[in-house]
Amino acid sequence: MVSGKARVAGVMGWPVSHSRSPRLHGFWLRHYGIDGAYVPLPVRPEDFTAAVRALPKLGFAGANITVPHKEAALAACDEATPLARRVGAVNTLVCRPDGSLFGDNTDGFGFLENLRAGCPGWRADAGPAVVLGAGGAARAIVAALLDAGCPQVRLTNRTRERAADLAADLGGAIEVVAWEERSAALAGAGLLVNTTTLGMTGAPPLDIALDPLPAAALVTDIVYAPLMTDLLLRAQARGHAVVDGLGMLLHQGRPGFEYWFGIRPEVTAELRAVVLGDAPA
Repeated sequence: MVSGKARVAGVMGWPVSHSRSPRLHGFWLRHYGIDGAYVPLPVRPEDFTAAVRALPKLGFAGANITVPHKEAALAACDEATPLARRVGAVNTLVCRPDGSLFGDNTDGFGFLENLRAGCPGWRADAGPAVVLGAGGAARAIVAALLDAGCPQVRLTNRTRERAADLAADLGGAIEVVAWEERSAALAGAGLLVNTTTLGMTGAPPLDIALDPLPAAALVTDIVYAPLMTDLLLRAQARGHAVVDGLGMLLHQGRPGFEYWFGIRPEVTAELRAVVLGDAPA
C-alpha cells in the first residue's frame, strides 16, 4: 500500500519501457512491507540534466540510471563515490535532504555478487580474466575484478581504441588483445566474461572458439535475454561452470534499495521468477 508518506524512487533512461527494474524493486517493496513506490522515468538525453536535478524537488529518494544517461549522471552529481568517478559512470543516484545528488556505481558489485552466488567457491584471484567488450558495463566489471584481486584482465573489443582507452583510464594489470586474437587469449584463463551485445536476442551471434579455455574456467554473460545465451550453452556443453546475466541486474539493485528504503534486500529464486516474468509481479 502506498500512502502520502511513501518514499519514491525510479529508473531513468531512454527508452525505459523494457527495464525490469520496476518489477525488481516492486517485488522488494511488497516483500518487506515498505510504504514506497518505484516508477519508470523515460527522459530524453537533451532533458536529462534538468530532469535529474528536479528529483530532489519532487521528493524522490533517488533513482537508478540506465542507458544512455550513466555518464551524464556522473556529471550531474554534487558528490560521487571514488569508484563511480574511476569508472566514469553513475547507475545509482541518492537525493540528499539538502537537495544535493550523490552518485554510486553498483554494476561491479552486482557482477561479483552474481558470480559468487552462481558459482560458490569462485575466486577472482584464481587466474586471468578475459573480458569481451569495452563499454560502460565492461569498465565497471574490469575495475571490480582488479579490485577483487584478479591477477590480469585480458581485454578485447571490436574497436581496439575503446579497449585501449579503458585500459589507460583504469590502469592496473590490463592487457589489450586484438579482437582477432580473442580465442587465443583464453589460454590459461580462469574466467571468460561477455559484456557485448553479441548473442543477445536480435543481435548477431558471438563468434569465439572455446577450445583454448581451461576446463576449470568459469564462463558468464551479462546478457539475460535469452537467459542462456549460445556462449553459455556451448560452455556448459564443454563442462564449464556458467553463470547467467540476470543475477547481475538483481544484485546491482541491492545497494540502491538500501540507500532509498533502508533495507538491504535479498536475491531469491522467487525474485528471479518475478523479474523474468515467470511468476506474477
